[in-house]
Amino acid sequence: MGEVAVDKRRVSFALYRVLAYITGVFLLGLTFVAMPAKYLVGESSMFALAPAPEGLEHWFGPESPLMLFIAMPHGYVYMAYVLVVLWVSLDRRWGAGRTLGVVLAGTVPVLGFVVEHRVVKSERAKEPAATRAAQEPAPAG
Repeated sequence: MGEVAVDKRRVSFALYRVLAYITGVFLLGLTFVAMPAKYLVGESSMFALAPAPEGLEHWFGPESPLMLFIAMPHGYVYMAYVLVVLWVSLDRRWGAGRTLGVVLAGTVPVLGFVVEHRVVKSERAKEPAATRAAQEPAPAG
């Protein structure tokens, strides 16, 4: 059986990109769906700014199942994200400040997407032109 050569730097970076997006999506859901449902909507919620829609009361308040479906997965995905960022930072020899900045970007809604875009742009700029040409698909013609 033939062996497949795997570039660990590319694998770690691709995994970082996937987890950055997943973490960002879960963080948006947590910030704009689960937390408001728990704290702002329903008579039993902490701040009770609005009543729960009729028939959907079980989705709102302190026992909202949205926390189980959004907050818990977000926590686990964020832990994986932090580990992958550390892996990428060791592979690419990032400084402590850059590593910490990328890790913390996963805690601010929308910022994770911006930082991921900038990290990809700067890392691609560092790649040799030959490596970039080999990764890009050939033009159809």
